Amino acid sequence: MSQPTLLLNDGLHIPQLGFGTWQISEEKAAAAVSTALEAGYRLLDTASIYGNEVGVGEGIRASGVPREEIFVTTKLWNSHQGYDEAMRACDKSLQRLQLDYVDLYLIHWPMAHRVRYLESWRALATLKNEGRVRSIGVSNFQIPHLKHLLDETGVVPSVNQIELHPYFQQHSLRTFHSQHEIVTESWAPVGQGGTLLSDERVLQLARKHQKTAAQVVLRWHVDSGLVAIPKSIRPEHIRENFHIFDFKMEHEDISLLEALNNPQGRLGPHPDTADF
Repeated sequence: MSQPTLLLNDGLHIPQLGFGTWQISEEKAAAAVSTALEAGYRLLDTASIYGNEVGVGEGIRASGVPREEIFVTTKLWNSHQGYDEAMRACDKSLQRLQLDYVDLYLIHWPMAHRVRYLESWRALATLKNEGRVRSIGVSNFQIPHLKHLLDETGVVPSVNQIELHPYFQQHSLRTFHSQHEIVTESWAPVGQGGTLLSDERVLQLARKHQKTAAQVVLRWHVDSGLVAIPKSIRPEHIRENFHIFDFKMEHEDISLLEALNNPQGRLGPHPDTADF
């Protein structure tokens, strides 16, 4: 089943629906990734801190899908920030994945109080120039962090992966992204499977479209011009989450979900205060 892509500011394309692997163990990652690729996913998202890059690589190889058809993302962890550290960390991720390159490499958190993300960003630019990564971006960066990157380096991230779901829509940050041609990628796109999926307004749309609540929310991400990376280890849910391209949200549907926005709806750590 084909799916839409978004054009990155470096000329590459990223699929709008990906498979997230947060909290999937090394032992289960290979089977989950292989199932996701069989279902049609072509964007995979992992990170060094997830501890499953070896399994993700195994799943890629087991799937039989050609490497050039798969968009692989991994991330630089906080304890490896800095120029030299980031260069080494990327090489270790490539070794664990057993890949010659990743399609997208992200700084996982700004950790602004340590003031090292600028040097990390310069390392990512070098990695891109050397071909070890094809696109570079960030995760959990706020507007001040992004402005600092742009002012100091002039290198614009291709992606900012942030917490985003109907309960927490981050409009100001998304507006900044649009102004600088940065693609917004949503982690926790269905609200980490919490009360969002039992919200009566979401269930109303699910009944209308004869879809699950998760499918409705994921379609909202796609129709809102976002990239979403839902996670599941259950094969039926992995396949179900991908089957969202046979319907579209109508204007009133999108408006209904936009009305769920709550500026205090963040589920994860705040990037300004997160300290791992």
